[in-house]
Amino acid sequence: MRLKATARVKAATRVRAATALAAAAALGAAALTACSGGDDRPAGVAKVVSTLGPGEGALNLLTLPGSVESGGTDPRVDWVTPFQERTGCKIGMKVVKTPEEMAGLMRDKDRRYDGVAAPPEVAGRLVEENQVVPINPDLVDGYKKLEPKLRRLLESDGKHYGLPYVWGSNLLMYDTRAVPPPAGWAALFDPAQARRYAGKIVMRDSPLAIAEAALYLKGRQRKLKIRDPYSLTPAQLAAAGRVLKAQRPFVGEYWDAPADAVSAFAGGRAVLGQAWPYHVDVLNRASRPVQGAVPSEGATGWMDAWMIGARVEHPNCMYQWLQWTASPDVQQQVAEWTGVAPANPQACSGDRLKSGFCAAYHVGDRDYLDKIIFAHAPSKACGGGSGKGEPGKKDCTDYAEWTRTWIQATKA
Repeated sequence: MRLKATARVKAATRVRAATALAAAAALGAAALTACSGGDDRPAGVAKVVSTLGPGEGALNLLTLPGSVESGGTDPRVDWVTPFQERTGCKIGMKVVKTPEEMAGLMRDKDRRYDGVAAPPEVAGRLVEENQVVPINPDLVDGYKKLEPKLRRLLESDGKHYGLPYVWGSNLLMYDTRAVPPPAGWAALFDPAQARRYAGKIVMRDSPLAIAEAALYLKGRQRKLKIRDPYSLTPAQLAAAGRVLKAQRPFVGEYWDAPADAVSAFAGGRAVLGQAWPYHVDVLNRASRPVQGAVPSEGATGWMDAWMIGARVEHPNCMYQWLQWTASPDVQQQVAEWTGVAPANPQACSGDRLKSGFCAAYHVGDRDYLDKIIFAHAPSKACGGGSGKGEPGKKDCTDYAEWTRTWIQATKA
């Protein structure tokens, strides 16, 4: 099933790059164990970690737009109905507009979601705030078929807190008629270089885009000692904020929906900017002269993962859903509809995804994956920016501080 580009653009308006978000809650530091939990956590959760029973007949999920389709948007796109018919688990779904809304609902003790399709700015916080429980990978057929690097992203103390769903990378996209191949993030963040394309630069509108400015600084200002671009001390975050503020006069648009970036390049309003393989693919298929480049400092990336809620009511149906969404046939549908890379490279085997799609999105390309610095939620407990997470250390900045810095640098 190959959907039209316009349909995929529409579907991809689910907001991975949230705009001006409300301040996030401070993070807790305690690790969650399989049998831990307060009175708000059903006793049955600990048992299903080692064995499964029959489905409970229902499943409550929390997602961003486009993450789960049941034929309502396009009757050809439906991986919910076959699941319900096969398992008897009827899905109830809450679709939220932003990652912050998702995090808030997961914290609400009066709500009980079995599973959540969490983006990186949410996933780490849910683990640290004890809003999700570990997954037993032995109960998920096909778990070992998922990309190993993606599986490790949500591991903590030997436990697995998420099942990889889809992933992507943040590249430099440029119009080959107007811009020579950029070597690194300096093309966007060095004022002397960015000035050449003033008004025709696009940036994704997300606090996590601070990480790209941090990567630029990592090589330019070594005294800052930046190691992990997603774990920044107050001084490192402030320096990245200054880079973004200096860049602001040259930015023509901060894109929120992926379709906005496509439109900007297609209409000639942009010649350089942050983009995903999705943008390059769509524009190339429309015969637009654009290319994507991996910056010399490294490309950043993201992964959405399915996580089990701490107040899960239907654990057996949830594990059946995890197995379903990890299967290559469902992964094929998700990838084509949302314009992202599937976590299971077997989606590119047989007559599933076309070879052109798989090449464009680097599916199964381990060398490419190794170059990507995957996003995680910024946390105060980062061990001095080392990313080691030393217990008790509170010397970095959290997502709320990143959000304030982003707003001050790009919108104030």
